[in-house]
Amino acid sequence: QITTLINHKDKPKRSDKTLQAIQRVGQAVNLAVARFVTVGEAIADENHELKEEMDVACIEAKRAAIAQLTDVASLYHPESDSHTTIFTDKTGIVKAARLLLSSVTKVLVLADRIVIKQIITSRNKVIATMEQLEKVSTFQEFVQIFSQFGNEMVEFAHLTGDRQNDLKDEKKKARMAASRAVLEKCTMMLLTASKTCLRHPDCESARINKDGVFHQMRLALEQVIEIVTDSRSNGENELASISIYSGIKVFKNKVEGLRANLYFLSKENLSTMLEVILEHTEDFTDSAYTSHEHREHILELSKQAKMELEQLFSVWMQAQNQKTKDLMEDLEVAILKMCQCMNELKRQLHNAATSLAADLLKYHTDHMVLKALKITGVEGNLEAIAEYTCKLSEQKEQLVEMCRLLRHVSGTEPLEITCIHAEDTFQVTGPQIISAAETLALHPSSKIAKENLEVFCEAWESQLSDMSTLLREINDVFEGRRGEKRVYLSLPRPGKHNTNLKALKPVKLDTEEQAKIAKLGLELHLLTCEVDSETEKWEDQDNRFVQHVQGMSSMAYSMYLFTRGEGLLKTTQDLFHQAEIFAAEGTKLASAFHGFSDQLHDDGKPLLLLEHEKLIPMCQQLQITAKTSVQGKSATFTKVDACIQRTRNVMTLLCQLLPLCCRLLRKNRVGNSCLKPAPPWKENRAQTGTNAKCPERTDEMLGLKPLENHVTNMTFLE
Repeated sequence: QITTLINHKDKPKRSDKTLQAIQRVGQAVNLAVARFVTVGEAIADENHELKEEMDVACIEAKRAAIAQLTDVASLYHPESDSHTTIFTDKTGIVKAARLLLSSVTKVLVLADRIVIKQIITSRNKVIATMEQLEKVSTFQEFVQIFSQFGNEMVEFAHLTGDRQNDLKDEKKKARMAASRAVLEKCTMMLLTASKTCLRHPDCESARINKDGVFHQMRLALEQVIEIVTDSRSNGENELASISIYSGIKVFKNKVEGLRANLYFLSKENLSTMLEVILEHTEDFTDSAYTSHEHREHILELSKQAKMELEQLFSVWMQAQNQKTKDLMEDLEVAILKMCQCMNELKRQLHNAATSLAADLLKYHTDHMVLKALKITGVEGNLEAIAEYTCKLSEQKEQLVEMCRLLRHVSGTEPLEITCIHAEDTFQVTGPQIISAAETLALHPSSKIAKENLEVFCEAWESQLSDMSTLLREINDVFEGRRGEKRVYLSLPRPGKHNTNLKALKPVKLDTEEQAKIAKLGLELHLLTCEVDSETEKWEDQDNRFVQHVQGMSSMAYSMYLFTRGEGLLKTTQDLFHQAEIFAAEGTKLASAFHGFSDQLHDDGKPLLLLEHEKLIPMCQQLQITAKTSVQGKSATFTKVDACIQRTRNVMTLLCQLLPLCCRLLRKNRVGNSCLKPAPPWKENRAQTGTNAKCPERTDEMLGLKPLENHVTNMTFLE
């Protein structure tokens, strides 16, 4: 709009249409500036250390008299009037625009400093709470601190998610996404690893397992700060020189540049560039996992590339001395041959890396080693554990080598960073699985040790699944489909199951939509952790009340997996159906709450009733939202967003209700006066079975149920 004002004709016709157009633009700019200044002033009020600078920038923005220069009333006056307008003083509008843009830039820079400060402050809170978590010695203390940690992680995820969307550098955006993915996965790992260490404090492998998770989270937190503050760690500059794909691209551009200028480059520079490329090809030829056929082709093409470069040098030197038509034609032929040879080499390297990746991913898709580790761990078979840990270490080396080769042919810096992230994940997760398996083998009856191993195995399986997606994206780049956005597989077009295959085709979400869904998913994930931790405090796990809550937690967890493109919910229709079941289960839970409150004669009853009354309207709203029919991508996304938000609200309420109910039950055991005998909502317990399980209940305190329990419950409900 400012550009429109500045670029107007020096002597435009003063028609009503022109005057109205100028006024509309001026008013729009004035309104936008007013809103912008309001936001800036609000930011200044919340951040006193920058208030003075922000206020000055906002005042300068107000001083830009664009609205006055475009006032229609003054524009109708003759030019002899003393009043200055856009017609009489174009210089004035230019100065006003410069002042406005300058002040707006200052406000944006100051706001950016505040955002960076918020992220750093949030990171410091997370680290401080992590240090407390490392030092806890009791389950009760851990539950309290982990609840605080979850809230701080949600805040950090919100801030970093917004920052990731604001980043313009695709490389930084990919690094931020990788770091945030590590933090998200490590949140559950930290929970189970810490529980295992608390349950088995003298177990060395459990301690190693927990320490590994804390170390990984600290590294990810530091990398986020490096990206936000634009600082670089040691070795960061090495990234660009490692990819063969990038090296070949630069080399070809230099060679083709000889057509326009024969003197801008030296022979030594070209020769050095090719030597670096061929040196990196040794990663393929020296790899034990490269097939003999691919190795031979790569060596042959490397030799051919050297010969083509010598031929190019010969013709190039002659053309510098004498620019004849024949020599220039020979140079063109030499350039084409050189580029064709490099293209063939790039294709051969791509085929070698992708074929190896496809074979390995297919071979390891059954997860036989992980399954064997779980079985032998429960059996307490240390010899078998040692055997299978060796096999897992071998598998890890294969996958790490696969990531290194894929990195060479990734094609773009974001994909290259994704390959690095995958390599690091396999390097770290492999030893963690081994330590978790050793802990289970030493304590085969420990449910929490079994759950811990499940969580780390799930992280491994998830990374293998991500590698399949990464492989497809690398192939897309190589085949020239680079411009396509990543498809968010969890959001297909609306349509009924099996009635129209085209209706189930995935929809492409923009970055902001994906980030919004991911944030909600993370919040839901942390709430399920907190709810599960609260239910573990109940001694009677067969209680109908507890079973309702556990079922709802399982459904909420499956909805979280949906936001990641994982789990049993494959389409939006699956999600909406799940939301309906969740709402129905919440209504049943409300009835159980009502029965529970009828038995109370305690001061806590009014508070319980007040919170309980919120549950039914929340569930009704969710049910209405889930049943509402929608069409089109935008409407479907809005419905998905609303369903997950309403589910999150219900889970938040459960986090408030569960501790209150548990506290009232404890009062009943002490004073035996809060409740009447034999509550109708409580099932009779088999004394022998319960007593036998009491010691193991301690193992399962304050944690998520194993992943297979979530899946089992999900299958039953479906």
